[in-house]
Amino acid sequence: MELNSDILMRAAVDSRELEWIASPLPGVDRRMLERIGGEVALATSIVRYAPGSSFSAHTHGGGEEFIVLDGVFTDETGDFPEGSYVRNPPGSHHTPSSAPGCTIFVKLWQMPRDDQAFVRLNLFQKEGWQPGHAGEEVLTLHKTVHEQVDAVRWQAGMPAHQHIYRDGAEFFVVRGGFRDEQGSYGEGAWLRLPPGSEHTPMCEDGCLVYRKTGHLTKRPPPPGD
Repeated sequence: MELNSDILMRAAVDSRELEWIASPLPGVDRRMLERIGGEVALATSIVRYAPGSSFSAHTHGGGEEFIVLDGVFTDETGDFPEGSYVRNPPGSHHTPSSAPGCTIFVKLWQMPRDDQAFVRLNLFQKEGWQPGHAGEEVLTLHKTVHEQVDAVRWQAGMPAHQHIYRDGAEFFVVRGGFRDEQGSYGEGAWLRLPPGSEHTPMCEDGCLVYRKTGHLTKRPPPPGD
């Protein structure tokens, strides 16, 4: 299966408008944003766990990162409430579940093998935020030679600043919404900009976004290649 698979093309998806698709395990459903492959795939998705549901034990050959959008996600390493950012490197394994139910934004099979960092942070934490451009605060979630992953808070009415993304960029709107020259993006929107893109975000009411840069031209091939 291929969905928004060409990184040279801009992609913008409002995840709230997508139908839920059942996974192979009862109680776990998905909204697919980007995918290359079958059940094991390079994928960007919204995944919903019903209360009391679980996923069988599995290994992430290409790593995974996710943000808990609501509820509580659980595995052997702990309970992760709303706002948690979790990064599990290639070769890691776990058995996920959720007693109260949860929804996560998750990216699979998009890490190089030598990135072996485990990360557990929270987008709602008070410490660690740094000023960026005027009206912007940045919490660095992970940074290597391959990519930089940030949580970004844009204040209401922030001044417009143009950005040029040599290696492309991805955004996911966790709270609020923003717009740019080509459209508006509300809560739950996913936006991928191809390498060389210019982008001027504007935010009238304030928002919190996940932003990943530098990775599109460096990510590993999908499973099976």
